Amino acid sequence: MKAGMIGQVRPDKGTASFKLIGYSFMSLVTLICFIPFWLIIVASISDEKTILVEGFKLWPQVFSLDAYRSIFSDAGPLMKAYAVTMFITALGTLLGLLLTAMTGYVLTRQDFKARNKVSFMIYFTTLFSGGVIPSYILMVKYLDLKNSLWALVLPCVLSPWNIFLMRNFMKSIPSSLVEAARIDGAGDWQVFTRVILPLSKAGLATIGLFLALNYWNDWYHASLYITKEELYPLQYMLYRMLSNAEYMKQAAEAGLFLGTETLPSETLKMATALVVTGPILLAYPFVQKYFVKGVMIGSVKG
Repeated sequence: MKAGMIGQVRPDKGTASFKLIGYSFMSLVTLICFIPFWLIIVASISDEKTILVEGFKLWPQVFSLDAYRSIFSDAGPLMKAYAVTMFITALGTLLGLLLTAMTGYVLTRQDFKARNKVSFMIYFTTLFSGGVIPSYILMVKYLDLKNSLWALVLPCVLSPWNIFLMRNFMKSIPSSLVEAARIDGAGDWQVFTRVILPLSKAGLATIGLFLALNYWNDWYHASLYITKEELYPLQYMLYRMLSNAEYMKQAAEAGLFLGTETLPSETLKMATALVVTGPILLAYPFVQKYFVKGVMIGSVKG
C-alpha cells in the first residue's frame, strides 16, 4: 500500500449513490415547500385585476403595492397590535415554560403519592372540556378579565400535551443526579433550578417554540374577550381588516358603494399572510441555533 493512501478511506459507491439520491430528494422537497411561499410573495406585489383575470403567476405581471398600502395606510394601530402580540407572546411563553416545567417535574417525583391521580385529571381534560360558554363565564364574570391582556395569556399558558411531553423528557434524567444534589444539601427548588432545568434544555426549547407559535397565531381568544381596538393582537386586527375589505368589495360589486371596485382583496390576503408570518420567519434562524444547542446539550447530559 502506498504511503499516500494510508489513512485515506475511499467513499463507497453505495454511500455516494445514497447521498446523491438523498440530496436530490431533499432539494425537490425544499423546492416544493418554497414554491407556495414564493407565490404568496408574488401575489402580494401584483395587481388585483391581473390576479383575478390571469390567476397566480411565478412572477408579477403587473407590479403593484396597493395591498401593502391598504395595510399600512394607518400604521399606528398596526404598531400597537405588533406590540401587544410581542408582549403576550413573550410573557405567555416564559410563564408557560415555568409552569409546564414545574408541573412535569412534580409528576416525575416518586415521593408525590398523588401523581397518578393528578396525571389522570390532566389527561381527562384532553377528552372532555367545559366548552366555550363556561370558559367565557369564568374569564369574564369570575376573573373579570374582559379587555385585559391576561385574557390572551392565561387560556394558552398550560397544555396537557406539553405537560406530558415535559414529564416524559424529565423521566430520562438519571435519578442519581438528584440524589447526589440532595446529599450535597440542595433543596427542592435548588434541585429544580440547578439540576433539572439545565438538563431539560431540549424539552424547554421544543415546548417554548410550540408556545410562542401558539401565542403569535392566536386570534380566537381576542375575538371573545377583547373589544378595545388598542388591545387587539396582530392576528385579530389583520383578520378584521381583511373581513372589512372583503365586505367592501362585495358591497361595491352589488352597487352599494362607488369607487371601490379596485379595492384589493386577493392580494390583500397574501400581503396579510406575509405581514403576520414575516417576524417569525426572520426571527427563526436566530432562535434555531439555541434550539439545536439545547437539543445537543440535553442529549449528551441526559
